[in-house]
Amino acid sequence: MAERWEVIMQGGPKGPDLRNLRRVPWLWLILGLLVVLILWTSFYTVEAGQVALILRFGKFVREEGPGLHFKLPLGMETAIHVPVERSLKEEFGFRTVAIGQRTEYAPPKNPEEPVMLTGDLSIVDIEWIVQYRIIDPYQYLFHMHNPIKTLRDISQAAMRQVVGDHTVDEVLTFGREQVAFQVKTLMQQILESYNSGIKVENIELENVQPPDPVKPAFHEVNQAKQQQEQLINEAWEAYNRAIPQAEGEAKQMLAEAEGYAIEVVNNARGDARRFLSMLEEYRKAPDVTRYRIFLETMMDILPQVDNIYVIDENTRQLMPLLNFGPSGPRPATKQGGEP
Repeated sequence: MAERWEVIMQGGPKGPDLRNLRRVPWLWLILGLLVVLILWTSFYTVEAGQVALILRFGKFVREEGPGLHFKLPLGMETAIHVPVERSLKEEFGFRTVAIGQRTEYAPPKNPEEPVMLTGDLSIVDIEWIVQYRIIDPYQYLFHMHNPIKTLRDISQAAMRQVVGDHTVDEVLTFGREQVAFQVKTLMQQILESYNSGIKVENIELENVQPPDPVKPAFHEVNQAKQQQEQLINEAWEAYNRAIPQAEGEAKQMLAEAEGYAIEVVNNARGDARRFLSMLEEYRKAPDVTRYRIFLETMMDILPQVDNIYVIDENTRQLMPLLNFGPSGPRPATKQGGEP
């Protein structure tokens, strides 16, 4: 019986070879897995804001935009996704550990990364961010061996060069925007010379401060400079307030002097014209003119006299007159002023 079963299993004139039948399900399973693998590796999706660079056996053949696409399966073609519409960034001098309500930061692995030497031989710690965008994916992937490392090296070199051309006061205070602009310009020039396909959009100086051992001295210097600027501003304020006031007073005095000169000249001319007219009338009738002048003169003098005496040539004693002035009536006096 055992011999008969062995003959059936091995195949013979009385039955098929059942060992081949056992292998058939495994072949179908392998073929099915192969078909699934081919289908799985034949299609890929490019997200919005990305492009895919297709490599066939390691050689670039085409570029695909967002959507569902087909490629040769089983690794014959590979797709490398590159973000082209999203702004990327690299941090220098610090690292962002966690982002949330309280963002956590950590120092860089290289402690010398933020340390810079200024043009006046001072040392500062600078933390900055480089914001960039990939504008040419082909150049970005194939013209540089390691684009991110190259970008970081260029940024550090440009920052150290620009900071070395400025004083510590410019880097710490009023020259920060100029430093950032010069670093951005220099980085872009170097990246374009490498055909990197990268565009630097912005350089942000996050934190610029002196090293910890010299911070107290820097703070004292800054306070002294702030006090100096405050005093200078106060002096300019007083100057701007006093000078216009003095100029206004001087202009007023000049205007008054000019007005007084015009008035005096006009009065003198009027008096001269009046005298000439009186002289002309006097020449026409001297007696009448003298009498009129006498009367006008008396009309100007008499209202200013308190006591009026009427003197007659033939009278030896003064005649009493009633005085209706504010002091009341007074007795008559003799010649010589005796009562």
